[in-house]
Amino acid sequence: MESVFLLVVLVLLILLGAPVGFTLILIPVVYILITDAAPMILIPSQMFSAIDAVPLTAIPFFMLTGELMTSATITDRLVELSQRMIGRMRGSMAQANVLVSMFFAGMNGSVVADTATVGSLMIPAMKRAGYPGAFAAAITAVSSTIGGIIPPSIMMIVLANAGGISVGALFAAGIVPGLMIGLLLMVINYIIAKRNNFERSDEAFSFKALATSLYKSSFALLIPIVLVGSVVFGIAGVVEAGALTATIALFVGLFVYRTITWENCKGAFIRAFRNSAMVFIIIAASGPFSWLLTSLGAISDLETWLLSYTHSPLLFILVLVLFICLLGMVMDSAANIIVVGPVLVDVMVKAGYPDVQAALVVVVGFLIGSVTPPVGVAFFTAGAIANVRLEKVAVAMLPYLLALFALLFLLIVVPQFTLYLPQLFGFVK
Repeated sequence: MESVFLLVVLVLLILLGAPVGFTLILIPVVYILITDAAPMILIPSQMFSAIDAVPLTAIPFFMLTGELMTSATITDRLVELSQRMIGRMRGSMAQANVLVSMFFAGMNGSVVADTATVGSLMIPAMKRAGYPGAFAAAITAVSSTIGGIIPPSIMMIVLANAGGISVGALFAAGIVPGLMIGLLLMVINYIIAKRNNFERSDEAFSFKALATSLYKSSFALLIPIVLVGSVVFGIAGVVEAGALTATIALFVGLFVYRTITWENCKGAFIRAFRNSAMVFIIIAASGPFSWLLTSLGAISDLETWLLSYTHSPLLFILVLVLFICLLGMVMDSAANIIVVGPVLVDVMVKAGYPDVQAALVVVVGFLIGSVTPPVGVAFFTAGAIANVRLEKVAVAMLPYLLALFALLFLLIVVPQFTLYLPQLFGFVK
């Protein structure tokens, strides 16, 4: 009963706007002060233990890569390339929005960064082209989930570290589902665009124009190729790969495209490490909170409750997805993955699922939660850029969210979608 009360308090504080990291620390501190259940030194000790892991040091490098890309106007080149690939397809700008998110996902690994960067470029352009602001915000927010699935993914690194899973295996597992989500969103885009007679590009598809854009973007596309290839093929660890791609992004911006100055670099470094600090505060704060849930028996109770449905595989999947959906609606995705993610992975493993598949399902589920009201940060970010009422954005998102949760079921039912590449590259036998 105590654990339920504490979780309710956590959710209420987050809904009231309290910072997630502050809330996660505050609750165990107050609990220890009231009950004297442990010495107060346990709080900083648990915080240090939560971040005392080498793979986590890759996060600032991925953040820096994304910031350098934005400062070097690399994203603009990706937008042009995406539009050339789409041609005169109905709803071409909406389709390009998804493609840009897929390209950007391979360089940054952050849902929020994807939403903010792609949204600032695409949402105003889509509104000028006649798209409703709510629709433009909805597709931008939903497509940003790809940023946490196609490697590199900050959430994958965090969950892999907490669950003792290979980061390379998770990166390989995320490629096919990420591409599937992109394709699914584009299909829905096409149906909606046909029904509403949305715009199509004035320029027809041209191999020559595509080749020109591909050449102009070639150095930018080198970033995800080097990153994913070095980790998946075992050439470098995730930290080394992150440092390498940040260096490539800096070199490309300074000496190849020459669109970034040393002053831009300074701003990019400041923003990257500030955003990284926000992530690390949440990770550190999850240590004391996880200790509290474990000491109160909440973790074991959750495992027992979920495992009680394993007698029926379909019922287990339904309960698991519903639990992830509800939790994603009221808590920040980062906090969910850090605090509850390892438990859900352990439950799925005990239910007979491979750990890589289980981890990817948890990541995808909670990343979908990052765009669901009322707490979804990508949902709020896209709505703010579009300057439209959030309830209109929520309505416009419904067909996409239904499709994403259907795909989540498919990832659980058909393990080869997540396991084929990890098996091919030797991560999973």
